[in-house]
Amino acid sequence: VKFRNLLNGRVWERTYKSGESIEAADVMETDMEYLYSDGEFWHFMKTDDSYEQVAADSNAISEAKDWLKEQDVYQVILWNEAPISVTPPNFVELEVTDTDPGLKGDNAQGVTKPATLSSGAIVKVPLFINIGDVLRVDTRTAEYQNRVNK
Repeated sequence: VKFRNLLNGRVWERTYKSGESIEAADVMETDMEYLYSDGEFWHFMKTDDSYEQVAADSNAISEAKDWLKEQDVYQVILWNEAPISVTPPNFVELEVTDTDPGLKGDNAQGVTKPATLSSGAIVKVPLFINIGDVLRVDTRTAEYQNRVNK
């Protein structure tokens, strides 16, 4: 079995015999809305009726950092009421903030160019994508899926 320590990110392997069991971690998974970043912490709000806010540090959001968009909902794992892991949805819609200009009718198959999204992520996109286009991106593979109508 491979284990990953959610507090420090270390991974280790253990072998267990058939029938052995281990105690589950005392964590709570909850959906939370991303609010803003103050430079040091990323702030999330519970989507239930409590509207309680929590601040996640850079270790907790490491995998989701490129996909954070204000007012989107993310799965947050809490341990002792502190976020230890943030998981983005499988697909996010983000605006292109920088890319080489596209040419009308330039739709050669398989040819891509890099595009910087509003979250800071860089993905490979087809040549016809322009600045200001909103794209649907798979967060698991960082791949362009399609263009979204505004």
